[in-house]
Amino acid sequence: MIPANTAGEGGTVVVYGTDPAEDPPPGVPVLEVYADLRCPYCKRMDRALGSTMQQLADDGQLVLNYHFATFLDRELGGHGSHRALNALGAAANTGQRHFMAYLHALYRSQPRENSDGFAEERTLLGLASEVPGLRSPEFENAVLEGAFHSWVERVSRAFDESGVDSTPTVRFADRPVHVLDRDGHALEPEEFTDRLRSVAG
Repeated sequence: MIPANTAGEGGTVVVYGTDPAEDPPPGVPVLEVYADLRCPYCKRMDRALGSTMQQLADDGQLVLNYHFATFLDRELGGHGSHRALNALGAAANTGQRHFMAYLHALYRSQPRENSDGFAEERTLLGLASEVPGLRSPEFENAVLEGAFHSWVERVSRAFDESGVDSTPTVRFADRPVHVLDRDGHALEPEEFTDRLRSVAG
């Protein structure tokens, strides 16, 4: 089962800002975001810059492509990245707005990296309640039954084969853009947008 609002072979890229069945509007660059839902540095990025990225996409200045990893399950043990991504796939299946709001909710309430709190379906469903209109019998069944399990496996393999070896990694117009400073703190939105303008030339 492949969620709606995805692109790429097997639907391994979650798209925000345009219809994934169509090519991006001419001249609109793509911001590629590589992330793991258990990654604390990805949380820092999303909490500081997620709304800015979303607004830029809403304004038609770019399209967001999300590439998700589950490697922290392998490195730390557990299933939190996998199950959270399954739930996020269920959110994407209901609409781009639901996907983005749920993504922010997951990072906002992200458990400690080594606690594997996202492995608990009740946690994932509880966070879904924070997104108006998301929680429904269909969504709940998808979370509880792992409806997007095979999709998560494909997404994970695509990340592993991408050549990206850490999260968060961000690319804009096919060029790398740093979202964290040397101390691992997220950039301020103004500095981030300045970097995007510099890359876009």
